[in-house]
Amino acid sequence: MEATVTSHEQALDGGTGPMGATYGKLMMWFFIVSDALTFSGFLAAYGFSRFKFIETWPIADEVFTHFPFLHGVEAPMYYVALMTFILIFSSVTMVLAVDAGHHMNKGKVAFYMLLTIVGGFIFLGSQAWEWKNFIKGEFGAVETKGGSILQFVDKEGHRVALADFAAHIPTEREQLTPSKAKWFMSEGALPTYSVNEVVEGFKNNPNILVRTEQIVDKKKVILSRDESMKRLASAQHVVEGANLIRNEYGQKLFANFFFFITGFHGFHVFTGVLINIIIFFNVLLGTYEKRGSYEMVEKVGLYWHFVDLVWVFVFTFFYLV
Repeated sequence: MEATVTSHEQALDGGTGPMGATYGKLMMWFFIVSDALTFSGFLAAYGFSRFKFIETWPIADEVFTHFPFLHGVEAPMYYVALMTFILIFSSVTMVLAVDAGHHMNKGKVAFYMLLTIVGGFIFLGSQAWEWKNFIKGEFGAVETKGGSILQFVDKEGHRVALADFAAHIPTEREQLTPSKAKWFMSEGALPTYSVNEVVEGFKNNPNILVRTEQIVDKKKVILSRDESMKRLASAQHVVEGANLIRNEYGQKLFANFFFFITGFHGFHVFTGVLINIIIFFNVLLGTYEKRGSYEMVEKVGLYWHFVDLVWVFVFTFFYLV
């Protein structure tokens, strides 16, 4: 009986299954394959939606233009590229941690795992910062009764923010709150400007034109002054930033997929960082030295590499294609 228990423990911990892999590694591979299928479904849905609305899909170079501490400077895709580099570099440090484990070098395992954890935290912070800018927006736009997004540009085609031309018209409209409404219904935050203020400001600035979300030859269509006035007549909402209902950058489905897929991936990165922290402290405590194997580091390394690989596909679909 004792021999059977010992054999069973060895099989679970370090025994080999098919293809010579331990059962622990096999279970991790099963999880990775199932999770890969989930991400594949999300990205396939994104691809179909983009193909359907390809003529109004936001241009990534116009959406992700921010860079920390460089306010007002357009740096299309630079920060996203830096985020990607940091995450890929954290995969390199994880490889070095696994290699150090094979050589039973406790100090190097701890050092490289610490670098991996720091890289994960930097990526998560960068993603949160990117979300903040995406939600807040920079220029603003208006939405017509038909759901089309109208942006504003100067005669050279450069984006113009609502704050640069919107008129100030005193209004008594107040944000709905439970104390101000008898039958209270939730209401999103009121935009900084009303539709009338935007329209009046547009009339007073003849150098500003309307740009539609329609894309022709990889550029959005800019209307003439008369056509701009006609389109603004159907303006219904002022849109600032992006959320699950409206998106100042164009097609609202883009924002929905962006929040869901990057958020889902961010959850995986956050989970990986937590697991890495647990493994890191176990390394410091000498848990794996006593076991005589750092296989647990290798298992969590498989998960971390998977998370990095998924981001490469997300980066390609959302930012490059």
